Amino acid sequence: MITAIIIAVVVILVLWVIAVQNKLVKLDEFCNNALKQINVQQMTRFDALKTMVNMAREYATDVESKTIIEAIEARNLNHSARPTPSEINENEKILGQAMMNLNAVVEQYPQLRSMDLYSNAQNDYRKNEDQVRLSRMTFNDTVTKFNMQVRQFPGSIVASILSFPVKDYLEEDKSKADIPDIFPAKK
Repeated sequence: MITAIIIAVVVILVLWVIAVQNKLVKLDEFCNNALKQINVQQMTRFDALKTMVNMAREYATDVESKTIIEAIEARNLNHSARPTPSEINENEKILGQAMMNLNAVVEQYPQLRSMDLYSNAQNDYRKNEDQVRLSRMTFNDTVTKFNMQVRQFPGSIVASILSFPVKDYLEEDKSKADIPDIFPAKK
């Protein structure tokens, strides 16, 4: 009788460990997929940026504009098979800086801004930026679920035994923090 109880407890414990491990693997894969999606969207956004840069090159006449365009073209995004949050954050910094530099050039050429092709490329860039923003939120939400599973008892025991570390979140896009507040606080 005692042997049967011990066997039942061991079987229940093993089934529980398997269930927790499966849940951790599932959440880990969701996190990896979300990062990969962001990476693909960043590459698509970079392609739209290159299109705008190519158009700006045709209009750029001064040395400063040409230098900025060459600097943008020299930048490459990290496109790995398994991107990390730090690589995604670095890509965001590169894209943000490149777009700011391109905008500085485009301001000098109003005829470029008025071109339909340039306007379409800008719209594509903005759409991709919105997709990246949503994907970043999805990733951080998924990481929250994963980290809760890894850190909460008793799942934390299984996570530690099976080497599931806590995941890092994607950083807030600091370049967006400089946008002025259009709704100032009432006094």
